[in-house]
Amino acid sequence: MLKPADPLPQPPERPVGELVHALIEEGKAYAHAEIGLLKAIAAAKGKALALPAGLFAAAFFCALAAVTALAVGVVIGLERFIGPLAAGFVGMLIFAAIAGGLSWYGYERLRRDF
Repeated sequence: MLKPADPLPQPPERPVGELVHALIEEGKAYAHAEIGLLKAIAAAKGKALALPAGLFAAAFFCALAAVTALAVGVVIGLERFIGPLAAGFVGMLIFAAIAGGLSWYGYERLRRDF
């Protein structure tokens, strides 16, 4: 009968402290790699959002100028009929009412959706 082949020599076992140290070091390296990946993703998203954010800011200022021009037009139009001070007050009331209505609607939508 044939004799079984000699098993391969087993490498010597490493001490537990050495294994734990190696595990901790590998965990740190993995954590640093994950943090680096997240930083790279955040930087890419930030760069991608920079131009649209600038365009939205410019659009906001243009809309603000348009609303201001509308308010001035309303006050100038009312000035003929009720005088400059009263026209300014009525114009303020009109636009305050619009702002209040929009705020109320936004609040109600927020309450309904959440």
